Amino acid sequence: MRALCWNGVNDLRVQTVADPEIVNPHDAILRVTMSTTCGSDLHFIDGYLPTMEPGDIIGHEFMGVVEEVGPEVRKIKKGDRVVVPSSISCGACHYCKNQLYSLCDNTHPKPELQEATLGYPTAGIYGYTHAFGGYAGAHAQYVRVPHADVDCFQVPEGLRDEQVIFLSDAAPTGYMGAEFCNIQPGDTVAVWGCGGVGLMAQKSAWLLGAGRVIGIDRLPERLHMAREHAGAETIDYTEVESVVDVLREMTGGRGPDACIDAVGMEAHGTGVDYAYDRVKQALRLHTDRGTALREAITACAKGGTLAILGVYGVMDKFPLGVMMNKGLTVRAAQQHGQRYIPRLLEHLRKGELDPSFLATHRFSLEDAPTGYRMFKNKEQGCVRAVFTP
Repeated sequence: MRALCWNGVNDLRVQTVADPEIVNPHDAILRVTMSTTCGSDLHFIDGYLPTMEPGDIIGHEFMGVVEEVGPEVRKIKKGDRVVVPSSISCGACHYCKNQLYSLCDNTHPKPELQEATLGYPTAGIYGYTHAFGGYAGAHAQYVRVPHADVDCFQVPEGLRDEQVIFLSDAAPTGYMGAEFCNIQPGDTVAVWGCGGVGLMAQKSAWLLGAGRVIGIDRLPERLHMAREHAGAETIDYTEVESVVDVLREMTGGRGPDACIDAVGMEAHGTGVDYAYDRVKQALRLHTDRGTALREAITACAKGGTLAILGVYGVMDKFPLGVMMNKGLTVRAAQQHGQRYIPRLLEHLRKGELDPSFLATHRFSLEDAPTGYRMFKNKEQGCVRAVFTP
């Protein structure tokens, strides 16, 4: 089959590789009908997340049609159209039973690669470094889905692929971030980042009862999407002296009740701190450019909630004292998609959510390297590139 493979820093190629096979009786093989880029892919493409190996198939946000199932798969069958969350979950361990699916105890075949830094291994993730299991990704014609009965969700008739594809990762990640905020009626929620996850967090904040949503970014087309599709007020951080001061003024001096970081380790920014971060990151003296996260911590109201959805490694100048003295509640996770997908499918069915506007550019799988270049460089207003094998 054909698949998009990582072959080194910023070196992606579509190659012919072996077809996936059933290796466990709980497996399914999917014919991928659509996959999409994700901002967290850029971190290993740019070399900031280690343990990639040449030839690794990438891609963790996808949907498809079931082609084959193992002998112990009961809930899905050949021909079913399904969407699959990015984290791989067994459904039976302590964490899965408590709906903390991305913390699954049983789906990481290489736990030693995480235990040294995290203390305990998390769930495996498709196409997302060997530190997260080394699973083959979904930018391919076919993909193996372990624990298919737990991780495959049937798509109702009448929903288009462009609507459903983002329920694999962007939508549940954003929804989880909004749920983390424990939004009370009328709360103000500020979201750093107006990419796919940030826009879904903004839309989800409304669904969960926010009274006001503010999106922060620098790209005009993304700020327009935040206003047009997510109903958010917006701040272009390149046009203000201080995002924190603007948010304080917008909220009567108190700050947002909840702040969501939907940016991560390659945040853009302005000023001396940003320049410092860029130099240290380039020299691999730390992994993270922390502008967005530091601003969110500083801007958040006393006693407020901070939800961290962006991917991070090791950061300098982390304002822990600000968090402690302001009494912030901090929640973070890789998304627990198995918990949220049924809820999100219902929102789609009722017309309360339609993420299809995120699919700004469409490519064949053969043109996936071009799609990733446009996505990374934000060319021609690219928010998400989707691929159809």
